[in-house]
Amino acid sequence: MTTAHTPPIERASRDEIVALQLQRLQATLKRAYERVPHNRAKFDAHGVHPDDLKTLDDLAKFPFTSKDDLRQTYPYGMFAEPLENIVRLHASSGTTGKPTVVAYTQNDIDTWAGIMARSIAAAGGTRQDIIHITHGYGLFTGGLGVHYGAEKLGCTVVPISGGQTERQVQLIRDFGATMIVGSPSYVLNIVDEFERQGLDPSKSSLRRGMFGAEPWGEEMRREIESRLGIIAMDLYGLSEMIGPGVAAECIESRDGPTIWEDHFYPEIIDPDTGAVLPDGAPGELVFTSLTKEALPMVRYRTRDLTRLLSPTARSFRRISKITGRSDDMLIIRGVNVFPSQIEELILKTPKLSPHYQLEVSRKGHMDDLAVRVEPKPEFVAAGDDASQVAGELRHRIKALIGINTKIDVMPLGGVERSAGKARRIVDLRK
Repeated sequence: MTTAHTPPIERASRDEIVALQLQRLQATLKRAYERVPHNRAKFDAHGVHPDDLKTLDDLAKFPFTSKDDLRQTYPYGMFAEPLENIVRLHASSGTTGKPTVVAYTQNDIDTWAGIMARSIAAAGGTRQDIIHITHGYGLFTGGLGVHYGAEKLGCTVVPISGGQTERQVQLIRDFGATMIVGSPSYVLNIVDEFERQGLDPSKSSLRRGMFGAEPWGEEMRREIESRLGIIAMDLYGLSEMIGPGVAAECIESRDGPTIWEDHFYPEIIDPDTGAVLPDGAPGELVFTSLTKEALPMVRYRTRDLTRLLSPTARSFRRISKITGRSDDMLIIRGVNVFPSQIEELILKTPKLSPHYQLEVSRKGHMDDLAVRVEPKPEFVAAGDDASQVAGELRHRIKALIGINTKIDVMPLGGVERSAGKARRIVDLRK
């Protein structure tokens, strides 16, 4: 369902959308090939050239991009613009301790603001809204991404960021916020704080919310809506594409995030073979940017598992709820965590052996991570204090990854062993 107020591009025919995508794909491939030596080497190795893209189906001939490419070229090797044209850097966690760096020209920032403004409008936001943003600011793209879009739409922005949960409740009440944006688990933490203070959260001024940065299902949606008394909608994004706003749920249908296909070209692939799958088939989501200047991304493997769905409220296709990931990345309270990150820090702790296991659990609505480790035998014999080494590792994880963890120092042989592939993750949430 569309309305007269919906922008023309969101009411375009499929033929019009395909024509625009083809034109922009050709420009993106040319930019990536001519301006990024790493991409040019990959294209050449695969025997493809930007001129080979005659139809959208031809994109399947081109190589994928992954986080490995960003790590290999850290920090600036994937940029298609000189630093003098880069006005913003953001970064997210990677698997080796180095962040994944993304860049923006001024045009990219303006495009991002427009996409995010479109997302908020699709969720029912208007310039009459007061938007309470709990996403983190700083190198994480969430806070600033939503912020610029909300301002562009003309909303009143409350840039509270995360934490200070008691104050979050106070400011929602004092400022009369009508819309909240954040991770669903943290917003439920705010709901808990309302109730701890003896307040009914469903009687607050909030009417709508947009939630992302971590997987969440329909059960979580129902709990947020019933307890907070709002309409809860999905907001999807990833730093490598642009940040939040790659796709957003529309208030008219609330049936999965609509991909802004004029800026991001989606594919679903078999995660094992890389073969492109038809719409409706479950697989791994892959994106190619269509309008990014500083960091054009070609067939970026998101590792998110979902399906491409037909259009409903807008002319663009949708994705279903993310059902999981094709790699071993965990999302703990909105922070990407890889077992190899933890492993690297364990190996840098002299008194610990390389045997470890991660246990993910959920207390209320927040995920917790416990790290099981073992001391080296020589330090057990020496009678070293386990609490001291646990504190050291806990501090390193907090400083370098950004999450609080529980460290369990097990006796020798206390961490599960395997003759084959080690079972690094025990997920008690399932």
